[in-house]
Amino acid sequence: MGPNFKRPAAPEVSGYTARAPEPTVSTPGVLGGESQRFLPGADISADWWTLFHSAQLNDLIGHALKNNPDLTGAQAALLAAREGVLAQRGVYYPSVTADFSATRQEQSGVIAPTLASNALAFNLFTPEVTVSYMPDVFGLNRRTVESIEAQAQAVRFQMIATYNTLIANVVVTAIQQGSVQLQIEATHQLIDIDTNVLKIMRYQLAKGYANGLDVAAQASQLAQVQATLPPLEKQAAQLRDLMATLAGEFPSQGPEGNFDLASLRLPQDLPVSVPADLVTQRPDVRQAEADLHDASAKIGIAEANRLPNITLTANTGSSASTINQLFTSGTGFWSLGADLTAPIFQGGALLHQEHAAKATYAQAAAQYRSTVLAACQNVADTLAALSTDADGLKAASTAADAAKTTLDLSEHQWKDGYAGYLVLLSAQQAYQQARINLVQAQASRYADTAALFQALGGGWWNRQDLASENHGK
Repeated sequence: MGPNFKRPAAPEVSGYTARAPEPTVSTPGVLGGESQRFLPGADISADWWTLFHSAQLNDLIGHALKNNPDLTGAQAALLAAREGVLAQRGVYYPSVTADFSATRQEQSGVIAPTLASNALAFNLFTPEVTVSYMPDVFGLNRRTVESIEAQAQAVRFQMIATYNTLIANVVVTAIQQGSVQLQIEATHQLIDIDTNVLKIMRYQLAKGYANGLDVAAQASQLAQVQATLPPLEKQAAQLRDLMATLAGEFPSQGPEGNFDLASLRLPQDLPVSVPADLVTQRPDVRQAEADLHDASAKIGIAEANRLPNITLTANTGSSASTINQLFTSGTGFWSLGADLTAPIFQGGALLHQEHAAKATYAQAAAQYRSTVLAACQNVADTLAALSTDADGLKAASTAADAAKTTLDLSEHQWKDGYAGYLVLLSAQQAYQQARINLVQAQASRYADTAALFQALGGGWWNRQDLASENHGK
């Protein structure tokens, strides 16, 4: 009973954006400034993070995959779901039970005696075997197993999503660690510059070459730069704690040192799966498909529940007043039986349960389409981000170079008396922001590259342990 599930058709689009993504611009001489090319239809490596060529990153991910409790819990949930499927498949086979009873009893003398010997007090020993079987006439058992199998598939893809998310989180956290550390170093350099300028201005004030207003302005500038340091150090500490947690450790046991952003190499050839492949690769889409399959099977369950159920039973054994008489002539018994149960009136409950199952299927179908649309949007957004990231890095690099040149010239002119202090102050502020913007632009390119691999499914299908339907057994 019920519909046979068919996988939803693949999206009828060939790309994610109106125009095919073009190679990004390059920024020579800058960390992460390489041009990136997009390869439509290319497959994704199972260990895509190795494309960053960072041994430090590889070690962090390997440690997290071994020790992260969320991944371990997801794997245990998959094992439980698999065992649930195997348990449910038991309905395909007859149920065989054995029983042995031993009683001592005394019977009233006013009724017919139980034993042929007319004894009123006696022992009774009864071993027996009972076999029962429910023929799956209308497919109730098959649809129930199908539903449980679909639920197990949903759990499987939840586990794969946990795996992908863990790897992406480790990569992004490491990138953020490296970025924040560079921002801290840049801030320290700016503090040193402002401190030296303040010393010079105080010397000039003592000699009468500067006024108190300029000295106060420089002291304020130094204080403002120093105020930006604690939030960065706080963020760095929180990122170290997060990395330790991702690795399944307490914050006090986290990895020593900071991640070096310079250890990364920007992947230049980026695979881009077509939408027809994306729906088979994204674990969230596959989970939504499994939920749709489950809803489809439950329509058959609801329909089969409205039809008769047949149960066949057989029973055989022996009953005697002494153990040594068991299985002797005249002590055996047996029975065969068939039972048919059909619902006649349930107050409309079974009919409305069927209607609810069909409505749940329609809901699951809409949720599946929504998940597919969101997946395609995720890829499209990431492709756009990678293009704008490259443009942003180029602009940030140009701005940083220009700000450094302006600062150097302003310092020389100020020392030689050809420029006022406000010019120098403006140049310092511009240089500070340009340095921070450059580091952030570099981190964005790396992070969004990792986001693309995650958006395309993470390459799990190229890992034998994850691609196997029996993973978790």
